[in-house]
Amino acid sequence: MAPHSLSSFAFFTLCTFLIVLHFETFCWTPGHSASVDDNPDPAARGMCAAAVAVHGYECQEFDVLTDDGYILSVQRIPHGRVGGGSGGPNRPPVLLQHGVLVDGMTWLVNPPEQSLAMILADNGFDVWISNIRGTRFSRRHVTLDPSTPEFWDWTWDDLVFHDLPAILEFMFKKTGQKIHYVGHSMGTLIALASFSEGKQIDKVRSAALLSPIAYLSHMTTELGVLVARAFVGEITTMFGLAEFNPKGEPVSNFLKALCTDPEVDCYNLLDALTGKNCCLNNSTVELFLRNEPQSTATKNLVHLAQTVRDGILSRYDYGNADFNEKHYGKPKPPAYDLSKIPSDLPIYLSYGGEDALSDVKDVDILLDSLKLHDEDKIHVQYIKDYAHADFIMGETAKDIVYNKIIAFFRNQQ
Repeated sequence: MAPHSLSSFAFFTLCTFLIVLHFETFCWTPGHSASVDDNPDPAARGMCAAAVAVHGYECQEFDVLTDDGYILSVQRIPHGRVGGGSGGPNRPPVLLQHGVLVDGMTWLVNPPEQSLAMILADNGFDVWISNIRGTRFSRRHVTLDPSTPEFWDWTWDDLVFHDLPAILEFMFKKTGQKIHYVGHSMGTLIALASFSEGKQIDKVRSAALLSPIAYLSHMTTELGVLVARAFVGEITTMFGLAEFNPKGEPVSNFLKALCTDPEVDCYNLLDALTGKNCCLNNSTVELFLRNEPQSTATKNLVHLAQTVRDGILSRYDYGNADFNEKHYGKPKPPAYDLSKIPSDLPIYLSYGGEDALSDVKDVDILLDSLKLHDEDKIHVQYIKDYAHADFIMGETAKDIVYNKIIAFFRNQQ
């Protein structure tokens, strides 16, 4: 891997390591800690039992097999609470797709009246929640074991070509209807790339993209100087890890030492990485921290870092012209052409002025790539005070974002 690529990877992974350490070590506030969950691990109980049925909603668990052998866990909330919601038997299906280093539980940490999944169900939608390969509910394969490097030999390219198409196909067969899509963060990236490649696009009715990260070259974060200073020999020992486990002991020890630096503010790393979130509730954040972060493939993070480095949306770069030639038939990885997304696909795009990951300048690049889209099919919402996490956990998200998404979806029926 080229030195530039290593630096980009170090930037991305160090940011990730830092926020995980912040989550696990520094988020607790005296006098306001979440109640201890004495129940078994949600992975053993299933997400429905752990986070949906307890609120009075029917919830179904499904396994979806990808064409490359991964077994993905998918949850379905077919209607609102008993006696609630409307719509009848043909309720329009909606797929919720999470981002990197988290899983489908992120849609369920808010109370029902603030959770997008429950709000959609109570408003007449048939809600489905995806968990991508490698997360705790989707650590299965027909032949590979997650303890082996082969299980982790994938990037978000594979989510584009395998995971998302498999889930959309499964949903379409179950419901017989086209699907509304909601993605957050990396969930927007894989949707845009997949749609541009024509993967199951005929089964998608519309898409709502929250904090889109198709481009990352203008990502703003206060951690830049810290990362440049902290890129030392210790980090290179992690490059051989196939599974990127944010809770691993080597990472924790490294960062605890890093945080002894008096110039490093380890108490404010969440804002430093994601931007200054305006509207998070402490108890919701604490519940989130009991469930996240999740493992991903180290190769996946390298691919994301290449997006930061190169400023373009392309397939994984193997760092060698011969290797790329072997995989793609050309010396450089092919780019995803977002202009190939059908111009009549209804898209709702919402982004925040305080988001340090989905920077306004990068969103402008995304919008420029969609400039040939039918004007009446693309709806853009800019929220000046919102940062990255506000879109999925913000107390005000229902009034500011979710109600507008519901209205958007209903207009596409």
